[in-house]
Amino acid sequence: MSLASARIQTRLVHAGAPDLKQGAGPVNVPVVRTSTVRFADTAAQAALGRQRAAGERVATYGRHGLDTHQALEEAVALLEGGHRTLLAPSGLSAIVLVLLATLAPGEHALVADSVYSPVRKVDRALLQRYGIEVEYFSAARDDLEPLIRPNTRLLYLESPSSLLYEVQDLPALAAVARRHGVLVAADNTWSGGLYYQPLALGAHISIQAATKYLAGHSDVMMGVVTVDSPELARRLGATHDALGLSVGADDAYLTLRGLRTLDVRLARHHENALAVAEYLARHEDVARVYYPALEQDPGHALWRRDFSGASGLVSFAFRHPDAAAAARFIDVLRYFSIGASWGGYESLALEAAPERLAEHSHWREGRQTQSVVRLHIGLESPLDLVADLGRAFEATRQALRRSA
Repeated sequence: MSLASARIQTRLVHAGAPDLKQGAGPVNVPVVRTSTVRFADTAAQAALGRQRAAGERVATYGRHGLDTHQALEEAVALLEGGHRTLLAPSGLSAIVLVLLATLAPGEHALVADSVYSPVRKVDRALLQRYGIEVEYFSAARDDLEPLIRPNTRLLYLESPSSLLYEVQDLPALAAVARRHGVLVAADNTWSGGLYYQPLALGAHISIQAATKYLAGHSDVMMGVVTVDSPELARRLGATHDALGLSVGADDAYLTLRGLRTLDVRLARHHENALAVAEYLARHEDVARVYYPALEQDPGHALWRRDFSGASGLVSFAFRHPDAAAAARFIDVLRYFSIGASWGGYESLALEAAPERLAEHSHWREGRQTQSVVRLHIGLESPLDLVADLGRAFEATRQALRRSA
């Protein structure tokens, strides 16, 4: 039976496993580090060079990656249901790879306005310099059809969206884009590639910050890009090679090891986050909870249709408009560290900056003014996390009384 036809849990365990040699071998692929690839003779070197030029996944130099890298690429491609996966040094570098490989001077991209904020930095610092125009739109509210121009080459989405987790109708958006010959890329980091399948829903390219759930232990920086066709694999592979992108074999090994437990980790993240989200939704000091697995969330119906689970990211807005409330709340927390990343086993808290929220059309249209806190719910006991949040709410309430 083909591994591609196996259920996702089985694929996670067996994808990229090393072949047995002389009847035996390790469970995990070894860490293969090299800067130089040796060849048996010049004919072998030339043959492998031709294979690589034709788009085959072979290594002729250490930067191309050997066994460890290839095992991770194979595993992620199976997870995402794609043709080929490329590795990058970070999630942001994976995004840059996609943008530079799919866009040229004079071309136009449509980007959901609620994407990961650094995408806008790439636009300002890089794409604008090369004459590439990026137009931001609301994936939930704007009609996509009239926004597509003759020079539109890319539709870039992220569902659920960054910070506030607005769910986008990827199948509908992708159908419009494909009618016009526009490539569709989707940031799939929120689901870890496990609970959402952008390529099956119409995207051509799926991007993840493997730093987050794939590695899962807050000790790796990496990005992955998975494409649905040999043509895109060649196109992105050429840009990947030209940019000199490379990741260390140790990081590839750690990410592959993290991927083996992705299913059980994400199930606990989902369970814990839902418990925290339900607690927040009942709290008198909370104006709104952002978590699509909640039944009252506006994106819940789309989430139920397209997703098989939810991650550990939960955001909430305070009911009172005090601008300092979020910082006061976060500083009191005991089990939530303050940190900008997420996806590890630990819980984190971070204030969602108003200037970043203002980039989201659904935030602007709601005329929101309350402070917002983003939580990543880790693998601790949800009872301890809820008790910690309760203490922080009480301390914030007392501080407000003193300042009144």
